[in-house]
Amino acid sequence: MNLRRNYETRKRQIPRPLEPLNGEREEKVYPPVEEGKLRLIPLGGLGEIGKNMMVIEYGDDILVVDSGIMFPKQEMLGVDFVIPNTKYLEDNKHRIQAIIITHGHEDHIGAIPYILSRIGDPPLYATKLTKGLIETKMKEFNTKRPNISIIKPGDKIKLGPFEVEPFRVNHSIPDGVGFAIHTPLGLLVHSGDFKFDHTPVDKEVTDFGKLAGYAQEGVLVLFSDSTNVEIPGYTMSEKTVGETVDRIFERAKGRVIISSFASLINRVQQSIDSAVKYRRRVMISGRSMENNVETSTRLGYLRIPQGVLVDSKEAKNIRDEELVVICTGSQGEAYSALVRMASGDHREVVIKPGDTIVVSASPIPGNETAISATINNLFRLGADVIYGRQVDIHVSGHAAQEELKTMLDIVKPKYFIPVHGEDRHLILHCRLAQEIGLSPSNTLALENGIVVEFDKEGNYQILKERVPAGYVLIDGLGVGDVGNIVLRDRQAMSRDGIFVIICTVDNKTGKLITSPDLISRGFIYMRAHEELVHKTRAEVRRLMSKYNNTHRADYNEIKMRLRDDIGQYLYRHTQRRPMVIPVIIEV
Repeated sequence: MNLRRNYETRKRQIPRPLEPLNGEREEKVYPPVEEGKLRLIPLGGLGEIGKNMMVIEYGDDILVVDSGIMFPKQEMLGVDFVIPNTKYLEDNKHRIQAIIITHGHEDHIGAIPYILSRIGDPPLYATKLTKGLIETKMKEFNTKRPNISIIKPGDKIKLGPFEVEPFRVNHSIPDGVGFAIHTPLGLLVHSGDFKFDHTPVDKEVTDFGKLAGYAQEGVLVLFSDSTNVEIPGYTMSEKTVGETVDRIFERAKGRVIISSFASLINRVQQSIDSAVKYRRRVMISGRSMENNVETSTRLGYLRIPQGVLVDSKEAKNIRDEELVVICTGSQGEAYSALVRMASGDHREVVIKPGDTIVVSASPIPGNETAISATINNLFRLGADVIYGRQVDIHVSGHAAQEELKTMLDIVKPKYFIPVHGEDRHLILHCRLAQEIGLSPSNTLALENGIVVEFDKEGNYQILKERVPAGYVLIDGLGVGDVGNIVLRDRQAMSRDGIFVIICTVDNKTGKLITSPDLISRGFIYMRAHEELVHKTRAEVRRLMSKYNNTHRADYNEIKMRLRDDIGQYLYRHTQRRPMVIPVIIEV
């Protein structure tokens, strides 16, 4: 069941207990934190893009940075998204001082509704916009309002042995911060997601002065965003996108439909600014986009002149050349607004020649096929689609190589731990740090679940014990109830289909009463393979007679043997292995 479909039909609920994919629920005894030791434990965001979560531990206290989701991998069929395994935090929830949040993107806040009550409802600390986005998300899940304190750059928040100071960073969403975390053993600096943009849409640039001040104080560890470490040079300014959007509006003769991430508030602002300039009205489509626009406008992070926004009923009476639609679906997500438009299923917007459609986002790995299908459908309907890198319609919110070097050079950490990236990103980021002078032994490319411990002398060791950090899968209303076995079955069905055998037997004699019924889905077209169907039915009758002599009344054993024997029989005749499902009905 698709998550977005659930959003459209009912409020979300927090269902069954969390169970991880890889069977890590068994009880573990973790070594206690020794007095005078600082422990760092990544639970997400290392070796992957998304589900960011970092645990910082000193004495009897725990501080958590971020709690995000991740898009499922291609082999995770039917899964909506993935959240971190919080078993360690559940076992130690009485020790959690707080969760501090860097910004409001889903890969940093998306897991909060699922994990918050499981880890004891600790207080949250977030900037004003991030707080609003979290509260909006919690309303969708029909859960109680979380305890969120608003923070702003320059604040100093005392949380047990930790003193946390947010500092301003520039990203693709307003109100992003990094954290300077003062601990008894030294200063930790967490960059959050960042880039160095000197002309951002929200006028808020990264605070270089603060970063330089931390360097003078002495930084024990820097955690830095690794997403764009493969890209040389500098990330383009958001100003570039604004100029491109402006040119598109100037040339467009019909409707302009812009699809982007719902959390790219700056991109929404640029689109609205261009709409106002060219005297167009704006319709918002997509539940998450509608929610984020409402929250951002209410809190003052989106500036929309009165009368610019229209609902779907008003939009029907507006001429095409005077209308803009801002919607979700830039990643080809099933049931998103743009995908429904492309397939002709959207109730308010029917794509037609003359429409200009802008896909303002880069594909997240794994989404390329869905995005391509959506774009192809839009072209078939006669629209002019603007996408990809041939035009400056999207810029990243993450720092490229030269900016990453600048961050390292300004902060001058003793140790460096790259975060927010797949394995290659982390390793390349370590090499980048070594290029500007850090010792290889002081650059640590870690994995989720690894425990790093620092002592009073500033030395570290990696413990042999690991913390559970596998995947917890979200599938519709199910949390963690899809595991390895379910995924394996889904993969088998997707490859070779299913073959159902229905045997009706006498409950006294165990003998077949009627000829077995066979059902094929995704395996063979039965009318085109009548000979195979006839032979398979005869084989089922032979086997059932054989089983009745040796396993009478033990129908579980009979079904297991029938599954294996018919599976082998079908493979010999087709070289395919459908999932065989025997059903025995007693009458």
